[in-house]
Amino acid sequence: MNRFKSLNAVPPVTLFHDGHCPFCQQEVAWLEKHRHREYIKLVDIQDNGFNAQAHGQEFNAMMGQLHLQDSQGEWYIGMDASRALYAVLGYRRLMWVSCLPGIRALMNAGYRFFARRRIRLGQWWEKRQAKR
Repeated sequence: MNRFKSLNAVPPVTLFHDGHCPFCQQEVAWLEKHRHREYIKLVDIQDNGFNAQAHGQEFNAMMGQLHLQDSQGEWYIGMDASRALYAVLGYRRLMWVSCLPGIRALMNAGYRFFARRRIRLGQWWEKRQAKR
């Protein structure tokens, strides 16, 4: 796969997110206010009416990593979903840097580390915020 492929996502894009994840909630709140909000459709995969199979995906896989689909039907998963999202929102140069060898591998590994622990980290974060 071309390491810059995610920079070519065609808007509007659909971002599938976990509405129960505290970090996802913060990100979605920011995205809802973004100046390019019209480029993004947000879908909460925790919503009762959500059916992953209707999108050709498995729910557990979508819970494990961020999923984004562009208007051409192309899927981007994990860190590539983040790269595609931010490229669409106008942060293309920054995302280009994240595709460079070494940086790409480090960011992909960091994303996988975070994704596996996001629920626990989110619970810790919420407890920490409640103490303030």
